[in-house]
Amino acid sequence: MADNKPGGGRQNDTKRSDMNIDTKLVRELADLLAETGLTEIEVEDGDRKIRVARGGAVAPAMTLAAAAPATAPSAPPAQNAAVAPVEDHANAVKSPMVGTAYLAPEPGAANFVKIGDSVKQGDTLVIVEAMKVMNPITSDRAGTISAILIDNGQPVEFGQPLVVIA
Repeated sequence: MADNKPGGGRQNDTKRSDMNIDTKLVRELADLLAETGLTEIEVEDGDRKIRVARGGAVAPAMTLAAAAPATAPSAPPAQNAAVAPVEDHANAVKSPMVGTAYLAPEPGAANFVKIGDSVKQGDTLVIVEAMKVMNPITSDRAGTISAILIDNGQPVEFGQPLVVIA
């Protein structure tokens, strides 16, 4: 006796005719997990939702450096601005997706932006690659780049601050 209605339970049935698994997509998601070091990823397409997760401990994607004592010699401001204090993240452009962030359009090319650059609304700040698609992340406002919170080729999570615009 089997209940094959969507959302219905399964009793003593060995074959579900209403489940169609896209194994190619599952493999691509698993490869993306391995490539980025993430522990899980979920995609949604209409009423179909696929979540792929792996166990094991994974190091955090980004670790903020501790603030140096006031008496320590400091590096030039452009080098210190790479890690912005947490309170400065209010003006950060955040990643709209999980993927790998790139600061330049291609290897060897100049970065889209650097600290101190003026940007206007719509300027490309970084690219986030997700499932082999390059997604430009653009500025939502005009301002000056005060911090770049990621490294080139770094895995990023949904909502993770990428660039701070003052």
